[in-house]
Amino acid sequence: MSTSNAIDGINACVFDAYGTLFDVHSAVGKHRGRLGGNADSVSALWRTKQLEYTWLRSLMKHHADFWQVTRDALDFACDTHGIEDAVLKNDLMDAYLSLSAYPEVPEALVALKDRGFKLAILSNGTPGMLEAAVRNSGIASLLDENLSVESVGIFKPDPKVYELAVDRLGVAPHEIIFQSSNAWDASGAAAFGFRVAWINRFGQRPERLPGKPDLEIRDLMALPGMIR
Repeated sequence: MSTSNAIDGINACVFDAYGTLFDVHSAVGKHRGRLGGNADSVSALWRTKQLEYTWLRSLMKHHADFWQVTRDALDFACDTHGIEDAVLKNDLMDAYLSLSAYPEVPEALVALKDRGFKLAILSNGTPGMLEAAVRNSGIASLLDENLSVESVGIFKPDPKVYELAVDRLGVAPHEIIFQSSNAWDASGAAAFGFRVAWINRFGQRPERLPGKPDLEIRDLMALPGMIR
């Protein structure tokens, strides 16, 4: 995995949304006072179960959209912590529609847009969730496409999801560089045939999975100088 060599032949930059562009833990952060000492553990478990449910539903062939999966995961996390406040649960779900973008995201997207790259999101999120997130974070005008797995009815890392970007952007897989902070998603995209930058924001260890990212960088600001 390179951290210095430029990648040539790129025409489109495709981004995972949750955890890559948007801070998933900012939903709980908006209501930290109401959750008290459970805030961090609720947020961590909410995210863990959200991802687990996408994988399990895909394997079970029982798809539900990401809004429902996110609600189910929150219910599990709250039940685990003895939280029964229905108003708080609804407020946490509403907060998921206005997640904070990571600080460098707008500047990085502008730099890539100015260089003529096509920019798109490819996400497990529903179209409505993605529309709200990009609008509330002020990055909607920078994106050419918001691609949701709802078009194919299965979650990442199924190859049909990554094929969406190829079909909608009209470029070959090797002309796309895909960015994700989720190492399993980075592996899935690389196995499909994308060039991949793993945005390792928190210094995690690499996954032992097929598909190896081309780049490992700490945040998105490094990306414009590493592709052409």
